[in-house]
Amino acid sequence: MANTVAGRFLLSNVAVIVCCGCYLLWWILAFKPVNPVPGLRSGWLLIPAVVAGFVGIVLAVRAGTHSTTARRLFPPWRLLVAGIACYLVLLLLTRLLFHRQVTAELVLMVGWAVLVLYQLNALYGAGVFGRQRTLLFVAVSIAALVGCLVCYTIYYDLGPRAGFVVGIVPLALGAMVMAVISAAIFRSPVR
Repeated sequence: MANTVAGRFLLSNVAVIVCCGCYLLWWILAFKPVNPVPGLRSGWLLIPAVVAGFVGIVLAVRAGTHSTTARRLFPPWRLLVAGIACYLVLLLLTRLLFHRQVTAELVLMVGWAVLVLYQLNALYGAGVFGRQRTLLFVAVSIAALVGCLVCYTIYYDLGPRAGFVVGIVPLALGAMVMAVISAAIFRSPVR
């Protein structure tokens, strides 16, 4: 299975789930309201998070380049352009409308959504998912992104405990979406 498009995306998803898990563990340790674990005592968890995230991206791009182009929901280049445009619009809205400090999490959330949509497009093209399942996962992924963005915009307006919990939500949502898609890949007759 590791040599198929589905198998490559499955491995990519595992890497992204590991990335989310390490990032989430760091968040829990570093930002817990009582007795946070500062500096490198928790910060070292960002190293495997970055490595796993990079591996996940590379595996996804490689998987996508091996998928068929017979059918697509959209050309991949349009997704990239839309992702960049979405990020720029959100950057401006975040800064001008919500008066929120822009952080790396914004680009990570938009990048994650682009990665998921790229994957779903390729899995649809490879026949791993039918059109309805693909569109369902697209809707779930966009809903997850919206949920993440809501958390992102309200974070600085919350107290320590609520902010701590709201900071967990995007990481948990990202990992859950990847896990559900992975389960669907694994259960697909076309692997």
